[in-house]
Amino acid sequence: MSRAGQPAEASDLVDIDELIAAYYDLKPDPAVAEQRVAFGTSGHRGSSLSTSFNEDHILATTQAIVDYRTAQGISGPLFLGRDTHGLSLPAERTAVEVLVANGVDVRTDSRDSWVPTPALSHAILTYNRDLAADDPARADGIVVTPSHNPPRDGGFKYNPPHGGPADTDATGWIADRANALIAAGLEGVRRTPFKDIDADTLGSYDFREGYVADLGSIIDVAAIAKAGVRIGADPLGGASVEYWQLIGDRYGLDLTVVNPEVDPTWRFMTLDWDEKIRMDPSSPSAMAALVARRHEYDILTGNDADADRHGIVTPDAGLMNPNHYLAVAIDYLYAHRPQWAADAAVGKTLVSSMIIDRVAEALGRRLLEVPVGFKWFVPGLLDGSVAFGGEESAGASFLRFDGGVWTTDKDGILLCLLAAEILAVTGKTPSQRYAELEAEFGASAYQRVDAPATPAQKSALSKLAPEAVTATELAGEPITAKLSHAPGNGAAIGGLKVQTAHAWFAARPSGTEDVYKLYAESLRGEEHLREVQAEARAVVAEALGDA
Repeated sequence: MSRAGQPAEASDLVDIDELIAAYYDLKPDPAVAEQRVAFGTSGHRGSSLSTSFNEDHILATTQAIVDYRTAQGISGPLFLGRDTHGLSLPAERTAVEVLVANGVDVRTDSRDSWVPTPALSHAILTYNRDLAADDPARADGIVVTPSHNPPRDGGFKYNPPHGGPADTDATGWIADRANALIAAGLEGVRRTPFKDIDADTLGSYDFREGYVADLGSIIDVAAIAKAGVRIGADPLGGASVEYWQLIGDRYGLDLTVVNPEVDPTWRFMTLDWDEKIRMDPSSPSAMAALVARRHEYDILTGNDADADRHGIVTPDAGLMNPNHYLAVAIDYLYAHRPQWAADAAVGKTLVSSMIIDRVAEALGRRLLEVPVGFKWFVPGLLDGSVAFGGEESAGASFLRFDGGVWTTDKDGILLCLLAAEILAVTGKTPSQRYAELEAEFGASAYQRVDAPATPAQKSALSKLAPEAVTATELAGEPITAKLSHAPGNGAAIGGLKVQTAHAWFAARPSGTEDVYKLYAESLRGEEHLREVQAEARAVVAEALGDA
């Protein structure tokens, strides 16, 4: 019997002392692929226990980031923050040792506390606001986080001066340089022992104050306060815990931090779908304890460890599907932000719901459909040509009231506050509004599943051309599009998407496992979705052929 959704037990908890000891004691072998620095869509991630996130990795990666900054002519301050994972503080200190030794102007949190990813992005953009795009004095940043990953993991992410996730050109360069440094026995890495760094050497920045004080420029906090919306905010033991308390106090909100506990073992969590501890606010299993309290508040919210993801719980529906909430957020924002440019697009990833397409069409807004990865929304958010960018994995950000940029990274705190604004202004919970959207556009049945794939098949799938799909119908409907590149920006999607008038599927190889990810949706219900999934597997198998 599955233990998903059940409270964690002692046997589920990681030994933090062992985790940290392994961070310093185990040395990666650059000849082992799993022990090399590898940047995914959100930085380098791994565990010290499997020798994939250790001191040598962070020493080399930080030096590589310094070298990248030099090559790019970036000489401004570097903002550095960490989340609440057990490996985050050791990794932050390692990074400080390298940055200080290289003469970088490092700005760490003035309270020596946790920094959500959106607060770091906000800090970079605030500093760079009046600087030209090629000004060497621009700031950039590093956030030490594996996001929602289990407690045994660590993560290290670089945000360049545009404030969002680094693109593949940057991360590829940094990873190659870091692996070369590890292979050379760290020769070329400059380092000042942390004990020799005095407080005057490090710069500081109050990330929390800078972020919270600015929220009135993007959220109608006065409307939330006036309506008396009862908000229960659960940081899920993550970096947003002190932010939520200050938000409630600063703006006079009826806001309760329902669980203020921070514990790097996350012993208070319920287990995710695979019986692991994972701080995913979009997962019904990980959010089970919060969902059980849904009748105590008007809106309940959850964030992951670095607060770049959101989870919305309502009394009438429980935990909302991320796709459903994104559709509601878009529907509301474009109708309640009159200063946004009339031609500002709606940004979505290829594997987000078709309901978003319908909402954008009803709003008369251009849809910008891009590959998976929030980095694709960065240029549009910066120049205002994209007013909202959202991912199916519960990550999004949008523009200020005046159409100016807020963050260019995902902001889970922001999307949670928006749910309270929607209720305050419209009198309807986001889930009630979504029911109205479904009545208008069709009921969405959506699922992502993993299917086995060999390394050769994964490689072939990532390079598939639309012509490889010979089918003309999918689950009884004519195929209207076969895509290997995103229609919004022409970028390769690293896989394949096939769509009809009422359904679609997308297949992408996993970057870490011998599987491919199969996303599918139908606006004709669960039974039609199963047909789509079955035929999708057959279409992919035929297209891969003998690979």
